[in-house]
Amino acid sequence: MRAALVALLLVALPVQAQSVLNRGNGSEPDSLDPAFASAQAETTILGDLMIGLTTLDARGKPVPGMAERWTVSKNGLTWTFHLRNALWSDGAAVTAQDFVSGWRRALDPKTASRTAAMLWTIRNARAISSGALPPSALGATAPDARTVTVSLENPAPFLPELLAHSSASPLPRKNVFNGPYILKHWAPNDRITLTRNPRFYDAATVKIDTVNYFPTADTQAALRRLRAGELDIQSPLPATQVTWMRQHMPQALHIMPSLALVYLAINMRDPALADIRVRRALNLVYDREAVAQKVMKLNEAPAYSYVPPHTSGYRGGPALDFKTVPYAARVAMAKRLMQEAGYGPFNKLHLTYSAPGSPDSRRLAAVFQAMARQIHVDLQITMADYHINLRNMRQGQYQLAYTNWLADYDDAANFLDLLRARNPRNYAGYNNPKFDAAMGSAERHPDLAKRTALLQAAEKIALADMPWLPIRYLSQSEAVAPRVGGYVANPSKANRSRWLWIK
Repeated sequence: MRAALVALLLVALPVQAQSVLNRGNGSEPDSLDPAFASAQAETTILGDLMIGLTTLDARGKPVPGMAERWTVSKNGLTWTFHLRNALWSDGAAVTAQDFVSGWRRALDPKTASRTAAMLWTIRNARAISSGALPPSALGATAPDARTVTVSLENPAPFLPELLAHSSASPLPRKNVFNGPYILKHWAPNDRITLTRNPRFYDAATVKIDTVNYFPTADTQAALRRLRAGELDIQSPLPATQVTWMRQHMPQALHIMPSLALVYLAINMRDPALADIRVRRALNLVYDREAVAQKVMKLNEAPAYSYVPPHTSGYRGGPALDFKTVPYAARVAMAKRLMQEAGYGPFNKLHLTYSAPGSPDSRRLAAVFQAMARQIHVDLQITMADYHINLRNMRQGQYQLAYTNWLADYDDAANFLDLLRARNPRNYAGYNNPKFDAAMGSAERHPDLAKRTALLQAAEKIALADMPWLPIRYLSQSEAVAPRVGGYVANPSKANRSRWLWIK
């Protein structure tokens, strides 16, 4: 009888439920290898799986990660990181050599990493990427198992923020992670499931047991899933629904300025687009104010530069020279340029316009298609999966491509570096030795004010060449269900699951 009573009591005891967070994550990830993960959807997941020497806190600010502390030399060129006692998810110790090996692998040309340029501030990194030096020449060493010494090409006060990026992760191993979560399951085009890592150095503070990442390229459908309780977090949001959300879901809606640029990459390798008159005409006819204020309605500013004006230490930078010209006058200027280039009503310029297939992308493509008709440009719109669109841009198989860039760290160089000749993210194929020389001078200059002036001079050169068509400075839009605690809106869009909980 006593046994029966004990059994009855055990059945009656409440079983603590596992907490689950369901995140809508935009596109399907292409890779979770730090050397190849470059899209926001990929780096968000890697932020839960991997911890660099530094990591990001709930506000998106860099804090100690695998390194519990560090020191910087007086000239700012040598950083020494001291690692904490930490384990990989298989129980092996995280060592300084794991970081050195990971960075060497990313920079090795044989790896063909998409993110190698992120590490170019480390001494000899750029030369290694070009094949001029072996990976062993990298200015990063492991004098002992818990010390990483990093020598830089030039002072980089943003280094703690840069080293929190997934590209600076230690050497990855299959199904072994050093972050708060481990990969349990990846069902392509369905979900990626993460579970708590019991060997994470701060596992006691991680409150959510399971995190599901869902691909949500269709933002309209994702918002319906969030309203039905199937998703707890969704980003981005369809612009057409923001007004409704402000009225009916104000507590769930989060819109904040960010260090991000939405732009059209212009393939300068294409014969028609190699003509500066055509590139300038396209820039002139794009009505940025109409797109920002009437189409998107997210309180975003129209973009007339490549570096967002609120970038740290960069206020008062250069802008496109027609910024203050009324739109009607811009269209007239664009028509004259197209006529000079040999185009008109009986000889239209036919161009392809590539974009990912989200609802907002479709709307904006149709809007620009109508604008371009004014200057005898016939746009053929091609919508594709995000990663297919990105692959075509990498391979130069496009003419105009709609894309964006969210800063990895708060510095103007993070935008302008994308236009350097050897950067793998230079999708436009831009190659101007004067621009590269100005960027090289800026990165070597120890005085921050003079460095900024050199960066602005470089941007002015690129703006005159017009390899991009800047559209607007992107705001981050995100919806968070009321049951999620610990969420802090921040411009870097970094909301690691580690800091969240289910109320």
